[in-house]
Amino acid sequence: MTQPESVNAAAGPGRELPDVSALVVGVLGGTGDQGRGLAYRLAQAGQQVVIGSRTAERAAAAAEEIGLGVRGADNAACARESDVVIVAVPWDGHAETLTALRAELAGKIVVDCVNPLGFDKQGAYALQVPEGSAAQQAAALLPDSRVTAAFHHLSAVLLQDASLERIDTDVLVLGEERAATDVVQALAERIPGMRGVFAGRLRNAHQVEGLVANLISVNRRYKAHAGLRITDI
Repeated sequence: MTQPESVNAAAGPGRELPDVSALVVGVLGGTGDQGRGLAYRLAQAGQQVVIGSRTAERAAAAAEEIGLGVRGADNAACARESDVVIVAVPWDGHAETLTALRAELAGKIVVDCVNPLGFDKQGAYALQVPEGSAAQQAAALLPDSRVTAAFHHLSAVLLQDASLERIDTDVLVLGEERAATDVVQALAERIPGMRGVFAGRLRNAHQVEGLVANLISVNRRYKAHAGLRITDI
């Protein structure tokens, strides 16, 4: 696998973000709206992208629709062939998918962007997760992987809108290993308009995941596709 080299980019005081341009990014759940949008934006930025799905045929069809050199494969092949793997599967299939891919994801940077949400007549709300959050569940299920959390607050509509050249938003990145979160921040910043912001350890991921319920309420009230900006950094 390719190892990223450092470039002159702000990762925080006295730090640099790595050059991630040569890394292969896999997207598990890449046939869904969020996964497809992330695959499109990263490929458009020049990243090598592999879409994963339960069936290689479905992944290949989605990859062909996106174009830009995106490849499709079944989930296991996607995990094996990638340096960084984004988990964008539905919450109800999260644990089952990761458990089945424990061997293929060993040693990889895993980026969990799953939001455990419920919906009722009052709108969206955050679900209680026994491990604390989807990201912490991923870390428990993948003890040999470098688990991070990011890309929770991005609008799938904006990600897939080919008429938009930029998406002006910050991406909160959480994790236990700073080298891994630096890679994820750098990937976020490959997408025009985005900025990767380190936001703490995985124990705080439940707050980041749950905030999506608030953004859904904002979007419904204001007919928008709201994102986040962190000020004063």
